[in-house]
Amino acid sequence: MNDRPASRYLPALLVLFLGSGCAALIYEIVWFQLLEMVVGSSAVSLAVLLGTYMGGMGAGSLLLPRLVSPRRNPLRVYAALEAGIGLCGLAILFGMPAVVRVYSSLAGHGFAGLLGRGVVGAACLLVPTLLMGATLPAISRWIEATPRGVSWLGLLYGVNTLGAVIGCLLAGFYLLRLYDMGVATYVAVAVNAVVASAALVLSLVARRQKKESGEAESSVLPAAAASEDRGTAAVLVAIGLSGFCALGAEVVWTRLLSLLLGGTVYTFSIILAVFLAGIGLGGGAGSLLARGKIPARSLLAACQLLLTAGIAWAAFSVSKALPLWPINATMAASPGPVFQIDLIRCLWAVFPAALLWGASFPLTLASVAGPGRDPGRSVAKVYAANTAGAILGAVGFSLIFIPTIGTQQSQRLMIGLAFAAALVAGVYRRKPLAAAATKRGLGISIPAWTAALLATALLLWSVPGVPWVIIAWGRTVASRTIKGTPLYVGEGMSSSVAVVKLDEQITNFHVSGKVEASSDPQDMRLQRMLGHIPALLHPKPESVLIVGCGAGVTAGSFVPYPSVKRIVICEIEPLIPKVVARFFAAQNHGVLDDPRVEVVIDDARHYILTTREKFDIITSDPIHPWVKGSASLYSKEYFELVRQRLNPGGLVTQWVPLYESTREAVQSEMATFFDVFPRGTIWGNDLQGLGYDVVLLGQAGELHIDLDALAGRLAAPAQAPVLASLEEVGFPSATALLGTFAGYGPDLALYLKGAAINRDRNLRLQYLAGLGLNAAKGMSLYDEIMADRRFPSGIITGSPGLLVELRGAMRLLN
Repeated sequence: MNDRPASRYLPALLVLFLGSGCAALIYEIVWFQLLEMVVGSSAVSLAVLLGTYMGGMGAGSLLLPRLVSPRRNPLRVYAALEAGIGLCGLAILFGMPAVVRVYSSLAGHGFAGLLGRGVVGAACLLVPTLLMGATLPAISRWIEATPRGVSWLGLLYGVNTLGAVIGCLLAGFYLLRLYDMGVATYVAVAVNAVVASAALVLSLVARRQKKESGEAESSVLPAAAASEDRGTAAVLVAIGLSGFCALGAEVVWTRLLSLLLGGTVYTFSIILAVFLAGIGLGGGAGSLLARGKIPARSLLAACQLLLTAGIAWAAFSVSKALPLWPINATMAASPGPVFQIDLIRCLWAVFPAALLWGASFPLTLASVAGPGRDPGRSVAKVYAANTAGAILGAVGFSLIFIPTIGTQQSQRLMIGLAFAAALVAGVYRRKPLAAAATKRGLGISIPAWTAALLATALLLWSVPGVPWVIIAWGRTVASRTIKGTPLYVGEGMSSSVAVVKLDEQITNFHVSGKVEASSDPQDMRLQRMLGHIPALLHPKPESVLIVGCGAGVTAGSFVPYPSVKRIVICEIEPLIPKVVARFFAAQNHGVLDDPRVEVVIDDARHYILTTREKFDIITSDPIHPWVKGSASLYSKEYFELVRQRLNPGGLVTQWVPLYESTREAVQSEMATFFDVFPRGTIWGNDLQGLGYDVVLLGQAGELHIDLDALAGRLAAPAQAPVLASLEEVGFPSATALLGTFAGYGPDLALYLKGAAINRDRNLRLQYLAGLGLNAAKGMSLYDEIMADRRFPSGIITGSPGLLVELRGAMRLLN
């Protein structure tokens, strides 16, 4: 078949591929969110999942031409693939609970656990990703294997990617924000069903028109396999390097831009949408260029050369230009204007390079096309080479390059590889380059390559490092006066961290652009409360699990207790316990050198899901819930897992921030916690009468506190270190600590009525909290909570004198 009949139906095909791309991105977001519940959200887990996802697509593109005869109608094959993807989407949605049950009983930690995660990811994603990867090679057999014909494929690729942009924004800003993963899956399945049905109808229409015109019905059948020159292999190497750099750049720039914009689920959706939009529009532009007179291979080489400048431009923009834009997000009346500015900043930085990567794919297709070749096989080879490079880039930059050489050197590596891709594509031809340039007037001369090399070297030198102020202060860097001296700055596997000395009294620990812990009195008070409240209220705590190391202060709160025999700290970022917490040794009682301590580097949810150990106390101080991925540590299912890991009489504490939050987000956090621990209590970090954040305390049954017994316990000589630790943060006695009582779960029924329960199926909290990261409502939220507070006479008992003292501490003198 020539490409004229195919072009007749091009508008219909474009609509089909638009829908296909939309459904594919909805699935990708939903599946990754589902699988995070099983395998964790660490960089290792996500890299394994991404590698499996993309590997399945690459394998699918290679397998289809080998398993499906070119005699089969391409549109019908495409329809079957789309229908299969929809069925897989439903199977994963309903089959995941069974996977969780099996996985949790078999999985472990360390290298064995990592392998288990890879197996789970492969098992869940392999079949649907194989089908997704086969769609483009399938439809390519409907088009003539010439540069002009294959340019239509590039256009389809571009439109498919633009459909992915729609799916990304639809899922991130609407379906998952207002509904849940089930509804999002049903929408994607419906799109698959419509696309499959339309493809079948289109095949029948085309068949009827062929019969009326006397055309042969069969699809493209190459008469003889055309030989492939060594230049084809070189082009495949070039597109592989291009894919390596593209996914590496997405990893690096997402890390850096999330510092500047705030790492919410909305930020990640915007960054991904901009990146995909650039690739999609670039794919369309590359398709048009492939139809011109300039050889596609020369254009491909030019794209890679321009990418050296595009990567350098993004590096300079993110580290030097964007931080200087005078933006104060706290002045916005609603999140909408902030999202618009974030979109502009992403377009400014990454869009040029994304356009060039998008154009590279159709130009490569046109470079390998030739009469007599099966277009399905040609497309499959290009797709597989690009995907293989993308897998290596995503995994390599996530797990190796950023943690070892940092983002600055990683971007330099990308520039060097982009130049290598240009060299491979532009120099390796059938004829020597000079001869080809002389005869055809095309190609790039040796002096031109020398100039390009010098320009690339200049670009390599110009790549700036990420300033420490961005890692420390993130999105607020342009609106604050920067003070302090950096003591340590590091880029880890999961996050970027900084330790900053503000003055002689205060040291801050920053992670991903925000303060995570500090020696400030307000923060010290909260960190100690998370540990001391459950440790004092438990009759004899022996085993403790701390979720999130931070500065180690909460974990260190348990060091003075002689009854504690085991302290497990679960932290996702290795740099934090290894380096950061050492700067706070005075505040955390040297916890990391205590022989009772074990540090587990893992996603906390995954650890709690798979461990068989139970604890007397579990205290959780994860990163702020507006940070993408952290909402899974505030879900009902997570709290139920925590409850299962408590020994009889065990206690759990959970941090709830009131700053940078909204009423709806705080209500969701509390309602979800009290849904699992209905008799839970609230304790306020109210230094100087100002609410900043609160601690939720839960237990399996009723909570009873005997003031006299507690006071007597603290008076024992063995408890002197405990009392000293409390006095350091303004609690000279047990009643002073219990005076922070701020509420009882059942008393807040009216306040929490209608609050959204944060469940694994919807992770509603990350969408609610993401709208409030620039809010300043902490004090008013604290006052609302305190409005329902009354003296806990049913919980706390004691002698009249101590009860009066407690009322005074609570400022309830009447």
